Amino acid sequence: MSDPVDAVLFDLDDTICTYRRSADDILEIAFERVGVDAFFDAEEYVSRLDEFAESGDDIRDVRRASFVGFAEEAGHDRAVGQEIADIYTDERDQSNVRFLAGAREALDAVADEYRVGMVTDGDPWMQSQKLAGLGIEDYFEVVVHGGHDAPYKPNAEPFHVALDELGVGPERAVHVGNSLESDVRGALAAGLRAVWTPLGEPDPVPDPRPHYVVDSMHEVAREPWRTDDQRE
Repeated sequence: MSDPVDAVLFDLDDTICTYRRSADDILEIAFERVGVDAFFDAEEYVSRLDEFAESGDDIRDVRRASFVGFAEEAGHDRAVGQEIADIYTDERDQSNVRFLAGAREALDAVADEYRVGMVTDGDPWMQSQKLAGLGIEDYFEVVVHGGHDAPYKPNAEPFHVALDELGVGPERAVHVGNSLESDVRGALAAGLRAVWTPLGEPDPVPDPRPHYVVDSMHEVAREPWRTDDQRE
């Protein structure tokens, strides 16, 4: 039988919450105000963010650098990219987020029974506003920001930093997240059990392979890691 679970770690973005307005919606506003045709979209912005990021950078600085880079690649003056980045920052209210289905229920279910922490790849300035907007800051005994407090996931270190703070070994912890690459791979590397909450239809043969695959956070509230003889 697996060791009992003493701690549950959560990812934040697209696991617990999502923005009420999409990045593409805000980019559309920014391009319109600047008066240029769109020359990149949210998918490219997110997928190439690492090209412009250094560990510990403020997300606003990284965004500005990336938008300037995209502008220059498209033949625009760098000032165009700077203006789009500034509009984006003004429009993106980091607290304007909503719970994903079952997320609040999952937090309520585990909070009284387990040590609870968060491991999120995100700027502390940005992520703290999301937690405040949702009113869930007090659920987490520790929040580790990948890229700031430790390397980005899937490096094992941010998970170990969180568990060290909680005083719990990885063999007695699970991590809940939506990303196979950063959440599942990172949790496995750190020795935790991985709970995967995929967005959309999950890959029938995920790689890496999580310990548990759940359709929504409603299933996390039912604690899928509990063995039959641990259930009441």
